[in-house]
Amino acid sequence: MKTNKIFKPNPELAIQVKGLTKSYGKVQALNRIDLEVKRGEIFGFLGPNGAGKTTTIRCFLDMIRPDGGFAFLLGHNPQENPLTVQMLTGYLPGEMQFYENLTAERQLRFFSDMRNGRSEWSYVRKLADQLDLDLKQPIKNLSKGNKQKIGVIQALMHKPELLLLDEPTSGLDPLMQKEVLGLIRESNQQGTTIFFSSHVMSEVENVAQRVAIIRAGKIIEVADTESLTRRTLNRFMVRFKQKIDISQISRINGVTILSKNGSDQIKFQTTGDIQKVIQTLGTLPIQDLETEHPSLEEIFLTYYK
Repeated sequence: MKTNKIFKPNPELAIQVKGLTKSYGKVQALNRIDLEVKRGEIFGFLGPNGAGKTTTIRCFLDMIRPDGGFAFLLGHNPQENPLTVQMLTGYLPGEMQFYENLTAERQLRFFSDMRNGRSEWSYVRKLADQLDLDLKQPIKNLSKGNKQKIGVIQALMHKPELLLLDEPTSGLDPLMQKEVLGLIRESNQQGTTIFFSSHVMSEVENVAQRVAIIRAGKIIEVADTESLTRRTLNRFMVRFKQKIDISQISRINGVTILSKNGSDQIKFQTTGDIQKVIQTLGTLPIQDLETEHPSLEEIFLTYYK
């Protein structure tokens, strides 16, 4: 991936990607993706598993070489200046590897030594306290969630200018997920740009200002999080006490009938504001009602098929 000599990085952007392409044999993992992440923003990279999120981040850090296109991180080409990019960046991989016989503290000190001791140990202890991590425990005795905490700390410990986080809350219980998202916000408030991938829509909605959606190696859309959250998709299974005229529901804007059993049971989904649906159902003789929020991948298939 050689830099286009005409192209100059934009100093206002933390990440600048143009036409990034990567194939593994016949499988095209990335298909000419373009991305721009502003300095100081929290940017979500959203997509189902296998969409190309991890491949993109590995290209950013020169861990793998793309077949075409180029990327700049903080104004640097990772292929020409990989050490500079890695020094300025904190990275949490999707699957963190450790020396299992070390304690959490010794492992983190090892990571600090690799960065020429640039981490303040008082800050490391503060992070460990916030995440309720016992630094004296051997890693081999820790749960998956506690190992994930070590990964989060090593990404944050040197206070990088840019954080690249691959599924940062994976394996954590809901309380710890909340703590990690809080740390992400806190780092951002201190000036760090955050780029994090996830397949959990609610997680991205909670912290990201903008979101790129990737599916099958292609960027489907880049949107403000606020506009994304308005695109709700809900499913209803309703059984009525008596037969009704189902067209009362089917003609509501955004409603799609999925199945029906006679005229007293119906399954449908709706996009957008559900207030009109609730108002209509409130006038009907309902015996039973179930609601379902589909998975992220189902939402993708609905909006981006």
